[in-house]
Amino acid sequence: MNMLMVMLVNITLSSCLIMIAFWLPQLNLYTEKANPYECGFDPMSSARLPFSMKFFLVAITFFLFDLEIALLLPLPWAIQMYNINTMMLTAFILVSVLALGLAYEWMQKGLEWTE
Repeated sequence: MNMLMVMLVNITLSSCLIMIAFWLPQLNLYTEKANPYECGFDPMSSARLPFSMKFFLVAITFFLFDLEIALLLPLPWAIQMYNINTMMLTAFILVSVLALGLAYEWMQKGLEWTE
């Protein structure tokens, strides 16, 4: 009963927020309001510069290896487990998958900054 109530509240709240986000934005967005403000002058160039995908790839790579550290950090405490073989196999599989991902990214030249 308690879980059903939590699910009902979550679904109701999510639905309400989605409907508000869908209907709340203004439909008549005029160009003066959409322009960037530069000290009262008209902008000299576009304020919406293209985003380099290299920065995105570096950020994703950093995130993946940061996640690897977060997953491997509890290993010293996991060594105290009774079944150490399972723990070592799990850690080896995790590091192997991440190493294969790094090798693939390296082979696809995703880590090279110049094109």
